[in-house]
Amino acid sequence: MSEARIEADWLRDPVLQKILAILGGDGEEARVVGGAVRNHLLDQPIGDVDIATTCVPEETVRRAEAAGMRIVPTGIEHGTVIIVADHRGFEATTLREDVETDGRRAKVRFGRDWGGDARRRDFTVNALYCEADGRIVDPVGGLADIEARAIRFIGEPEERIREDYLRILRFFRFFAWYGHGRPDSHGLLACARLKDGLDGLSAERVWTEMRRLLEAPDPSRAILWMRQAGVLSRVLPESEKWGTDALPGLIGAEKAFGWKVDPLLRLASIIPHRAESAASVAARWKLANADRDRVIDWAEAPEIAPEISEGALAKLLYRSKPGAVLDRLKLALALARSKANENAAWLDVVAGQVRSLRFAENWSRPTFPLSGADMAKIGFKQGPEMGRALRDLEDRWIESGFRLDRETLLDAARQLSG
Repeated sequence: MSEARIEADWLRDPVLQKILAILGGDGEEARVVGGAVRNHLLDQPIGDVDIATTCVPEETVRRAEAAGMRIVPTGIEHGTVIIVADHRGFEATTLREDVETDGRRAKVRFGRDWGGDARRRDFTVNALYCEADGRIVDPVGGLADIEARAIRFIGEPEERIREDYLRILRFFRFFAWYGHGRPDSHGLLACARLKDGLDGLSAERVWTEMRRLLEAPDPSRAILWMRQAGVLSRVLPESEKWGTDALPGLIGAEKAFGWKVDPLLRLASIIPHRAESAASVAARWKLANADRDRVIDWAEAPEIAPEISEGALAKLLYRSKPGAVLDRLKLALALARSKANENAAWLDVVAGQVRSLRFAENWSRPTFPLSGADMAKIGFKQGPEMGRALRDLEDRWIESGFRLDRETLLDAARQLSG
């Protein structure tokens, strides 16, 4: 037991305290574990509060239900149940040890050894426990690594990775969020040696981990080390001959302009601006339809000249997908800012890019004044001829800067019909 102690409102929460008391009485023990303890010590927001207990799953269910709480047995075969109280879910997991692993999943044995439970976890900073009274239990040296902002595997890094190869990506993800300086050298070397094991992971697990990494306030150092270790090109081969130099500039632009962290835009910054590359990433990682479409639309959007006029930009926005144009403009602005930091001649380009982005953000799609019904009244019949005429008239309207009014367009339509 360490001398460190947590004093926090989230720990004093009556519902959490009740659950800890229920699972920790009559010869059993229960402690908060993992992310809540880690994030509190790192002064980061607290998300889900997870509990570790010596109660076997069936006993956890019995005790919680006897106290009037609802149970969701989502992973009961692995010792995990969700206790629902006060409309909130608390994940409670029985202490366990791995009996057998294949690099993706593990068979576990329930136990009562807190040290054994800690040693099966991935990183020291994730193996900290907290008693109901706030006292911290640190079986594997996580407090020292919290202090140093070091992400370190528990025990032998290669052994931890062979238990689940996703831990390679988690190593870099946690480094992106919480690490300082250089990554732990032993962990980095193990990730480089065992990166081939990533090939056996499901696409969904890889993308989930990469997305969380890209959501970090500044993932650029982690991405750079992933590239150095050969891990990035293993999961994202499109980046191999493209590079990651645009990412720091994008992060700088996010901070300068107050942009929301956008993992998809960050992903776009480290792959080539080609439709086939974007489609390849989307297919390999099985992106959700909206994410897939956005990345491909960005790649297919035309390049935008820095000196583009508002009129030309309005036409581009109308003829293209506005979201893709905005993504292009943001990445172009981020690149221009990076170059302006080295060469003041780029400041004018930055100013122009800012104006273009603001125009695009405030642009509203105008409505073409004519419809098929208007064309039918003039004498056009439904079919290819009407379609060609409408496209021709819409092209004239766009080229006019959307200024041709309805009557002028109707006169032009009558000429086409005659």
